[in-house]
Amino acid sequence: MKCVLLQIGASLMSSNVGSGLFIGLAGTGAAGGLAVGGFEWNVTWVLVALGWVFIPVYISAGVLTMPEYLCLRFGGARIRIYISLLSLILYIFTKISTDIFSGALFIQVSLGWDLYLSTAVLLLVTAAYTIAGGLSAVIYTDALQTVIMVGGAFSLMFIAFSQVGWYAGLEQQYPNAIPSVMVPNSTCHLPRSDAFHLLRDPVTADLPWPGLIFGLTVLATWVWCTDQVIVQRSLSAKSLSHAKGGSVLGAYLKLLPMFFIVMPGMISRALYPDEVACVDPELCQKVCGAAVGCSNIAYPKLVVELMPSGLRGLMLAVMLAALMSSLTSIFNSSSTLFTLDLYQRLRPAASERELMVVGRLFILFLVCISLLWIPIIQTANSGQLFDYIQSVTSFLAPPITAVFLLAIFWPRANEQGAFWGLMGGLLVGGIRMALEFSYPAPSCGQPDLRPTVLAQMHYLYFSLLLFTLTTLLICGISLATEPIPPQCLHRLTWWSRHSQEPRLGHPGETFEAGRPRAPSSEPQAPRSWYCRALLWVCGLTGKSSSCAEPDCSTLVSLREEPLWRHVCNINALLLLTVNVFLWGYFA
Repeated sequence: MKCVLLQIGASLMSSNVGSGLFIGLAGTGAAGGLAVGGFEWNVTWVLVALGWVFIPVYISAGVLTMPEYLCLRFGGARIRIYISLLSLILYIFTKISTDIFSGALFIQVSLGWDLYLSTAVLLLVTAAYTIAGGLSAVIYTDALQTVIMVGGAFSLMFIAFSQVGWYAGLEQQYPNAIPSVMVPNSTCHLPRSDAFHLLRDPVTADLPWPGLIFGLTVLATWVWCTDQVIVQRSLSAKSLSHAKGGSVLGAYLKLLPMFFIVMPGMISRALYPDEVACVDPELCQKVCGAAVGCSNIAYPKLVVELMPSGLRGLMLAVMLAALMSSLTSIFNSSSTLFTLDLYQRLRPAASERELMVVGRLFILFLVCISLLWIPIIQTANSGQLFDYIQSVTSFLAPPITAVFLLAIFWPRANEQGAFWGLMGGLLVGGIRMALEFSYPAPSCGQPDLRPTVLAQMHYLYFSLLLFTLTTLLICGISLATEPIPPQCLHRLTWWSRHSQEPRLGHPGETFEAGRPRAPSSEPQAPRSWYCRALLWVCGLTGKSSSCAEPDCSTLVSLREEPLWRHVCNINALLLLTVNVFLWGYFA
């Protein structure tokens, strides 16, 4: 039990805490203070919801992918295809490209390597065991990498705090971390007066408290409860209690980044204000290669300047571990989504080997597209990587959250409502996203001439608005059209998860569970040398798997042993109590 919990909890942690989070959280902490740590502490509640609400429904439905669940719940194929495509787009814009960029940036600052050479080395190492090992190898390596990640990050945290006189010294030094070169007639060089406040003004703050609590919950629900990258880890558990325990352990671990990422980022600004807090475009270009600001170098700057050679190597290992954990999770989940939800619908008779080869090749395609997007990331959102990730997510993810919540809790929601709600949400979110990249934020000292929807509506408020709009669309259209027969919803909603009645397929369905027909039997092994070479590169020369996904295991029962159910419930209550105390203490 303990080993399984460690693997799942560590995998949940490391799948999310990639190098992008190290660079992004520390950079935003350096620029704005503690409030960005609320993004991590908000996760506690959502991870509890994953283990106690979402996973039981997914188990009772018997699904392998999240689009597959929606296909079962609503019928038809268009929602499943749309969710798969949108998830892959989000992976490119908010996960793969940001992790590659941040990992390469760390190596560039630490070792002085060329940015693209660093990128190539990282991708080669990551692809080697991702392609060969599949999901099982990823989960086992995640457990080890999480130990390295947390241990190395804590080492740097103690060294950094000792340099500023611990927390009290940080409170004194951070407000005075002003760069020597400033832009005339501007205040962007000054640290925020509310830097040590978690909950900030709802109108004028960089992270307003209603958005941080409510708008962020919408985004976090997509990431932790409906995204294939995360949910796939919990579905690999041996029982529901294992999945719950893994969620609790993952949530405990997510309490830590505030202390070993955000606060060290603030320390970096306090120690090196001329580099980390630079505002002059010419100086910033020389320091980090980005005229909009250099807050992204806060964490690697701390590593290079403070840690001795041996520990610096440990921190490099930490960043590589974080990067590889995150990328391998995304690569496996992307491959699963593409092969099971898209490619197999185009070729229902495709063999297992064909599906696995196509999945590996699709990973290479995603990497190429992500690399082309990296120059955009360098200048987006005033050079603050974490703000870029969250803002793009707020434009595209809230409709997905609305659809999943209504699918689970409102049996009256039907396919027409869900599909057109998603389309309406995509239209509104796509317009905001297009405006965001068409009208970048002004540089320090320049007037803000952006449209009102950009200049005066924070992206967290927009995510809440988009979620509400999508919910109303789904409800309105569902009520105006025919409901789904109750016999088609057994074990697909929260209210019917324990049902033992046979579930009927939706009208027009030709197979159960919303999956394409089973692939054809494995053909005879190819004899040409290039085919054998391709299979060897893809790690498919051994005995074939019994399903298209590298790891076929999935939970099938909601039964829990009373002892472990009570242990999980008590730990969840304790976790939530600790979380409320931390919010109150730093509010």
